[in-house]
Amino acid sequence: MHTQLTVRIGQCTDSGQKTINQDFHGAGLPQNYLLQQKGVACAIADGISSSNVSHIASETAVSSFINDYFSTPESWTVKTSAERVLNAINSWLFAQTQQSQGRFDKDRGYVCTLSALVLKHDHAHIFHIGDARVYRIQAQQLEQLTTDHRISLSSQESYLSRALGVGQKVEIDYLKVQFYPDDIFILMTDGVYEYINQADIFDALHINQDLNQAAECLLQRALGNGSPDNLTLQILQIDALSSLASDYFDPQYQDLKAVPALQSGDQFEDYMIEKKLHENHRSCLYLARDLHIQQQLVIKVPATELYQQKNALEQFYLEEWVAKRIQNEYVMRSYAQRTAKHYLYQTFEYIEGQTLSAWLKQQKQPVELSIIIDIVEQIAKALNAFHRLEMLHQDIRPENILINTNSEIKLIDFGSASVKGIAEFQPERADLPLGTLAYMAPEYFVAEPAGSRSDQYSLAVLTYYLLCRQLPYGTDVAKCTEKKQLKKLQYHPISLYRTDIPSWAEAAIQKALHPNMAQRYAALSEFIYDLKNPNRRFLEVEKKAYLEKNPALFWRSLSLILIMLIIGYLLLPYF
Repeated sequence: MHTQLTVRIGQCTDSGQKTINQDFHGAGLPQNYLLQQKGVACAIADGISSSNVSHIASETAVSSFINDYFSTPESWTVKTSAERVLNAINSWLFAQTQQSQGRFDKDRGYVCTLSALVLKHDHAHIFHIGDARVYRIQAQQLEQLTTDHRISLSSQESYLSRALGVGQKVEIDYLKVQFYPDDIFILMTDGVYEYINQADIFDALHINQDLNQAAECLLQRALGNGSPDNLTLQILQIDALSSLASDYFDPQYQDLKAVPALQSGDQFEDYMIEKKLHENHRSCLYLARDLHIQQQLVIKVPATELYQQKNALEQFYLEEWVAKRIQNEYVMRSYAQRTAKHYLYQTFEYIEGQTLSAWLKQQKQPVELSIIIDIVEQIAKALNAFHRLEMLHQDIRPENILINTNSEIKLIDFGSASVKGIAEFQPERADLPLGTLAYMAPEYFVAEPAGSRSDQYSLAVLTYYLLCRQLPYGTDVAKCTEKKQLKKLQYHPISLYRTDIPSWAEAAIQKALHPNMAQRYAALSEFIYDLKNPNRRFLEVEKKAYLEKNPALFWRSLSLILIMLIIGYLLLPYF
């Protein structure tokens, strides 16, 4: 049975003894698909009394966080989504501060604290800047989950050490904790938590079943105890965790029927089948024509045996999910369907061309480095489109790249793709290696987390293969099961197969092929740049290697050159 995350929330705010309320709070409780993909979000902000625009900062920070968080890509993790939004908010507030009197005195600028809570699947994600607090009640135990960013000068004087809008950049505390039914989270500004205690909290929750009333009760208790500040608090209680039927991330997917056997000339839904393009153990591809607009497209159908394999079908469905979210000229696009479908299949644009594997077989001579670099650069741009959305392709190989007569490429086949945002509520899908062994990065085989540098490794293997039709480590990578075995891998220099490849270009490829992910390039753009331009560090290493390999010959050669220069200089007056 499919159930959704169910959360009750109570919240209130009051200016207290002050004339202006510089606190602000907000919450987003979406339903259905958005709830599953992004969860529940709430935030609380506290302005600073020295600024007459701080209330604007608080309202802007909370409102922007709630609205913008739910607008971030579905493929992003909670951490990425929230931190990107918070950094953007901080930049905007800082820019406003720089245009106001706060430029010379930050205490008069657009400054506020902010604490945010996102509940997704069964984990709470906490983002904290300043001195508001987030608490959790679990098994009748109250726990403070945040640390105050406040420095005390004396018992009467203190100042914030961290806040939004103070600088161009802001440091954000992040904490991820698992929650269970009946857990309660409480967010409070200092006007509340400094004037109530643990007994007050438990009493308010025990007496008031309605969380809004419980929040109001605590606020009045703090006021009664002499709070001189603005007061704001939010209470969230977990009533039920999300539970997807059969663990599918889209329940509608289960209602689709198996595709019947298709033949050329068959009409299938809104399409006419023209011919079978390709078939393997995972799927079958058909060239079809849209009967409405007479446009060709590709229909992809899962292999018959996959219908009994839940994980395989999930990955099949994910391929279309990915294609619909990536808009890039180097990536195959999903074909938009005009009517609801009743069968389990995918539709993609039809691309004229052939696979890179077939193209390579047609090349009678070794392919020039410049041509390979042009191809690899296009693939890198396709991969960057994945990585920007926190996706990994995970199956870079010649068969998954189409190339046309103009040497333009398209990256295809997303059946092995990984999406971090989905892995958050389907953790069993995380880091599932489904690619081709010969091109997979070492971290997959030694149970290390994969990342964008894993795709970089696969791209480097492809580059190596296109140059010399060999593998850089043979088949030894797939045999590794422990990290210590990776240190024994022997790289086979490209110079064994081709002598026309510059050493600096090979050094770039070898760096991207490093068994240790941390030693590869930080970005694909760096790899491509070093493929196209001699890296001075690689040239220096080459010189050093030559000196260490044959120092006597090096110094004799250098001495001979110097002697010849001196003789030439002495003889110069006679000419």
